[in-house]
Amino acid sequence: MKTAASTVKEKTWSLLFADFKEITKARLAISVVFSSIAGYLLGALEINYYSILLLSFGGYCMVGASNAFNQIIEKDLDALMDRTKNRPIPAGRVTANKALITAVVLTVIGIVSLYVLNPKTAMFGAISIFLYTSVYTPLKTITPLSVFVGAFPGAIPFMLGWVAATNDFGIEPGTLFMIQFFWQFPHFWALAWMLDEDYKKGGFKMLPTGKKDKGTALQIIMYTIWMLLISVVPAFGITGRLHLSIYAAIVVFAMGFVMLVFAFKLYEKRDNKSARKLMLASVSYITLMQIVYVIDKFLQ
Repeated sequence: MKTAASTVKEKTWSLLFADFKEITKARLAISVVFSSIAGYLLGALEINYYSILLLSFGGYCMVGASNAFNQIIEKDLDALMDRTKNRPIPAGRVTANKALITAVVLTVIGIVSLYVLNPKTAMFGAISIFLYTSVYTPLKTITPLSVFVGAFPGAIPFMLGWVAATNDFGIEPGTLFMIQFFWQFPHFWALAWMLDEDYKKGGFKMLPTGKKDKGTALQIIMYTIWMLLISVVPAFGITGRLHLSIYAAIVVFAMGFVMLVFAFKLYEKRDNKSARKLMLASVSYITLMQIVYVIDKFLQ
């Protein structure tokens, strides 16, 4: 039979775990780990499950650390926005000092884990944290160009998996990087469109024109086209060991074209409903595209 003390302790641990998930943005971190594993499977000549485990663990720590640092830096701004005011730090459930300790520990553990895989993987992981926390985060209240800067660390995970598998950076991981780099613009600007009013409360400048207008929608279309084109480049045999069959390329192109249709719908209607549809389409695209790439590799 449970005592009152044990029940309280269970609730305390449950709350701590919930706050840890929120401060590390668990859902985002898991999606990043998924991208890294996809990149690893594409690059590996032989699957090593210990390496996948290290990559997953180290990757989660690095993303979690970046998100924790971000929430420490933006704690006062988060308190101003409806979307973020209940996060652990602005809500007072976690102190900034405790969050800082968590972020530092995660950074060290993450870099060590990735270094065990190989030094290049650890280097790119460290670059990702630095760009996200020291460049992207401060720029968010200064210029919309912050999204361009943030796209660099955001594009590293897919590439990182290949580097983890090969200890090499070349045309193959570079291509994976470019796919995810261009994908981020339609994805994030669709999200920023939906949250524009809330972002403005915190002083964030996220949309390229600063407005939910045709100019922003047009840029979303252009970046979606670039993403679409680069996603099928491996089918032309010019990206080293990174291959894509013609059938897989057709599937990837079709999925990207659906995303492009939603981008044109946003240009036409310029409303939050259209932005939400594009955002959801972009999430589906990046996940399914990576799955298609991996399945195609093992079917060839």
